[in-house]
Amino acid sequence: MNISIVKRIFIFIAKAFGFLMLFLLAYVIIGWGLSKFEIAADDKTSDDISIYIKTNGVHTDIVLPTKTKWKDWSKQLKFEHLSDPNKAYKFVAMGWGDKGFYLETPTWSDLNFSTALKATTGLSTSAMHVTHYDRMQENEDCIKIDISLIQYQRLIEFIDASFQKDTNQNYSFINTESNYGTNDAFYEAEGSYSLFKTCNSWANSALKYSGQKAALWTALDTGIFDKYR
Repeated sequence: MNISIVKRIFIFIAKAFGFLMLFLLAYVIIGWGLSKFEIAADDKTSDDISIYIKTNGVHTDIVLPTKTKWKDWSKQLKFEHLSDPNKAYKFVAMGWGDKGFYLETPTWSDLNFSTALKATTGLSTSAMHVTHYDRMQENEDCIKIDISLIQYQRLIEFIDASFQKDTNQNYSFINTESNYGTNDAFYEAEGSYSLFKTCNSWANSALKYSGQKAALWTALDTGIFDKYR
């Protein structure tokens, strides 16, 4: 191969790598800065419903009562979809994310290049991960938030719109053996995961939409939980 061609290829690769490193550095710096800006909660006249935000150290879930007089999530998120269809489940945690990560990457060691590329570039599909609980234990990683009925209805609206639905408006259940336990299930979701729309930015947007404290934007759970801890 001609030496000049090899040199041009090498220069191109070096420039591409340098651009990628600059982009990632800018992403981290700008993302960190945006996560520090706090969107204040809306004024409320009453504390009608208790919800929770819950993190596993990486991913944020929004946790709601399974049944209230305004919404019964069990009609769509059926207990029969679970390995352990315990009818005593009183809370449902919902989180949006990349379908490939959810179903094909149980641990970081299982992550492959194809899944990572699709997730970061928005080329893959998304899923809702739903976990049912008998009770919630408040701690540093599970924080209760009391909200008004109007705020709760806005939160329902946001989360409901994140689920894909069939022609009968039922949530599209994913029949898979990739569940994390006996009390969780997956459903098809709207939208695509990317560097700019992550599982945590979805949860952050849900809080903002319903009038709760939130970061201006965040890719990480800390951008949310720093506002509440």
